[in-house]
Amino acid sequence: MNEGLVVDYGFVFNQETIFTVLKTSLFFSGDGFTVFDCNGQLVFRVDSYGPDSRHVGEVVLMDGHGSCLLTVRRKRPSLHQRWEGFQGEGIDGTKPMFSVRRSSIIGRSTVTVEVNNNPGEDYQVEGSFAKHCCTILNANRESVAEIRRKVDASTSVMLGNDVFSLTLKPGFDGAFAMGLVLVLDQINADDFVNDGIQVDSITEE
Repeated sequence: MNEGLVVDYGFVFNQETIFTVLKTSLFFSGDGFTVFDCNGQLVFRVDSYGPDSRHVGEVVLMDGHGSCLLTVRRKRPSLHQRWEGFQGEGIDGTKPMFSVRRSSIIGRSTVTVEVNNNPGEDYQVEGSFAKHCCTILNANRESVAEIRRKVDASTSVMLGNDVFSLTLKPGFDGAFAMGLVLVLDQINADDFVNDGIQVDSITEE
């Protein structure tokens, strides 16, 4: 089993687990998500976090009942699009559980995840989140989670870009993984706005 940062032990599983992640807007990056398990049960949700949200640059991950699990906020100023993750709704006066940053502000780059209070527990995201084809690797270069385009099991047809799969390896916290998905989506949205086109914002070096 992979052992790492745990936001909520209720989302740590002994076997490989696949979630279906659905964006709640077909038109805008960074609008919201609903996440379902293999039985169609709602596991996580993220309401709109655009310009009308309570804090611009803040994203709140909730469980299926609406309880706050994790808050990620953009750290300013930051040249490398650094984000920080806080357990629950605690931000002011509390230390972040982890931070996420791009390795470069231009060109091809990976995304690095640093876990506080455990210097040896770092992660990297490699691949293309824009194409929903990327992998989260631990410090030993082992895959702990994967993001892939969703394929309809009955027709073998690849679904639209608004739906994808999040596969968790045994022991890797699903709430932590979804927190990283939210940051990746925001980085991708920033690239969309800055470049005026959809780009592969996260690519392997």
